[in-house]
Amino acid sequence: MLTILGFAMIATFLVLIMMKKMSPIAALVLIPALFCVFVGKGAHLGDYVIEGVGNLAPTAAMLMFAIVYFGLMIDVGLFDPIVRGILKFCKADPLRIVVGTALLAAIVSLDGDGSTTFMITVSAMYPLYKRLKMSLVVMTGVAATANGVMNTLPWGGPTARAATALKLDAADIFVPMIPALLVGLLFVFILAYFLGLRERRRLGVLSLDEVLEQEKIVKDEETSGSEESVLVGAGTSAAGSGSGDDKVRTAKTSGGAGSGTDADGDDDEADDVRLQGLDPNRPTLRPKLYWFNALLTVALLTAMIMEWLPIPVLFLLGAALALTVNFPHVPDQKDRLAAHADNVLNVSGMVFAAAVFTGVLQGTGMVDSMAKWIVDGIPGGMGPHMALVTGFLSLPLTYFMSNDGFYFGVLPVLAEAGAAHGVSPLEIARASLVGQPLHMSSPLVPAVYVLVGMAKVEFGDHTKFVVKWAAATSLIILGAGVLFGII
Repeated sequence: MLTILGFAMIATFLVLIMMKKMSPIAALVLIPALFCVFVGKGAHLGDYVIEGVGNLAPTAAMLMFAIVYFGLMIDVGLFDPIVRGILKFCKADPLRIVVGTALLAAIVSLDGDGSTTFMITVSAMYPLYKRLKMSLVVMTGVAATANGVMNTLPWGGPTARAATALKLDAADIFVPMIPALLVGLLFVFILAYFLGLRERRRLGVLSLDEVLEQEKIVKDEETSGSEESVLVGAGTSAAGSGSGDDKVRTAKTSGGAGSGTDADGDDDEADDVRLQGLDPNRPTLRPKLYWFNALLTVALLTAMIMEWLPIPVLFLLGAALALTVNFPHVPDQKDRLAAHADNVLNVSGMVFAAAVFTGVLQGTGMVDSMAKWIVDGIPGGMGPHMALVTGFLSLPLTYFMSNDGFYFGVLPVLAEAGAAHGVSPLEIARASLVGQPLHMSSPLVPAVYVLVGMAKVEFGDHTKFVVKWAAATSLIILGAGVLFGII
């Protein structure tokens, strides 16, 4: 019964958010609460939620202060050279922009933290996608899939968990997997190429300078129209109406080139601050402090990789120091914090809502029951092929479970079953990594809420777009591993 209810709860959640019948936050809270009652453990809901919140509180704190920190770095212009470099490569060509997104996400993923990767990637690429009216789910899908492949780095988490759970050396697991992972990364770039080609066919090869110039003309005409209406008054309403029609036509022409994603333009107004990433004269720039900010960021990432302090503490200290040095006046500090409050609240809210979902899954025993049912369902004749079975199972299990639940709960059972048929634990461990491209878009991964939140993409839209491509990437890695004799 627990197994059926567990799968039913996950399916209900995914269906409702993909059909946009509920917001992700509401679904993450209400659906597990309802199923907790169905299980007959409604009286323990509070305990499950508190335990889930306690487990994810450090992650929420890390994301809150990481968003503030990288938001400040974007404000002061630390990533402007990256944006300029991407602009130089992309040349406002949708194909190059999508490939550039995959490349940037893969490079930034070297720090081993998905949230950091998504913040930098979205911050750099969002203005291009928005201005050129490109599909934002293409950006989130490509970034998530590229990061999923790179998430297998030994300091990224899954490899370390597999090594710990099976008492193996992380290098022995990861190094032989490099050829298969490179094939997976190559597939991501090929995917980005074809998605970019589709965007190019839809939009054409555009000139960003022309788009920005058209937007400037529209704004000038709007300003001119406003001044004219004040000076001339109601007596020239007919002429004003004609001017307005011309303005609409101009705006539509600019929109065709990509001034925004919404026909009514409301989204463009709300995104003015975000789109200033292309403005070299924005007032928050701190060119004299560029090297201080660069060194601070390098030191922060180094400390994170070396694990000198817990990541939440590092970002808390980094955000406080960056805010104080770059904006010494208290009113300016308040303005910067207010500017990023929307992202902070959105992401942290998602994390705490996800704590309800994971808390109920773990507390009621549904996740353990589901895992046992899947493992018990493996035919006895598949014993000699347990590495391949582990690879296939890693796709759904790491999507529906946390990495901790899979690597510490399910992987040892799979490894034991494989050992009984002469399959090395190293092969099982390597196969367990192939599901990570799909895992990075799981509703149980806090970083994905950073991605969709900053990109202003509905989680359901992202899920519908990315699942098939991420699953294909995972299967490509698995196939390459088998072909190369790694798995």
